[in-house]
Amino acid sequence: MTLFDNITIFVLLALGSYLLGSISFGSIISKALNLGDLRSIGSGNTGATNVLRTGNKKAALFTLLLDAGKGALVVYIAISFFDSFAVNFMALAVFLGHLFPVWQNFKGGKGVATLFGIVLVISFLVGLLTCLTWLLVAVISRKSSLSALIGALLIPLWLWFLNKPDFIILFVVLNVFVFLKHKENIRRLIEGTETNINFLKRN
Repeated sequence: MTLFDNITIFVLLALGSYLLGSISFGSIISKALNLGDLRSIGSGNTGATNVLRTGNKKAALFTLLLDAGKGALVVYIAISFFDSFAVNFMALAVFLGHLFPVWQNFKGGKGVATLFGIVLVISFLVGLLTCLTWLLVAVISRKSSLSALIGALLIPLWLWFLNKPDFIILFVVLNVFVFLKHKENIRRLIEGTETNINFLKRN
């Protein structure tokens, strides 16, 4: 196989991963259920948290699972057929697709669900620890954004403890994007104006 062939395959894998990541399940589900235009609701992003602001918990749950699922699917395919370098690159591509989807004028979600889907396939134990971290912080702080940020921030540390160095840099890079996407949440957390999760609220 020539260098050109390798580059072509590499570009196609990255493009396919990005395009899959660009599928905005939040927008699709919201339109299908007549929940309104997510871009004019709440933060304006297409992730599960903003879908939840429509008041439809089932729609938010399906969005969460599908956004996580597309990250998990790409990484599963990458791990099954390619080396760790390709896994890192395809994971980054699907993640960036979710954040900057071509179909939505490059305005997507904040990446937390897709990030969790990626890490669950790379290491189920690290993924489980990440989800448990989110849940614990959410129960204590009642802040979804804080839970997501702490959960994401600890992923490289868990990978280091569990001796998976091939993916530490990947999650450091992904965390940079997660924190940038949450800059308004971080500002509100500092100011003490971030909204709480209401676990008891019913539709």
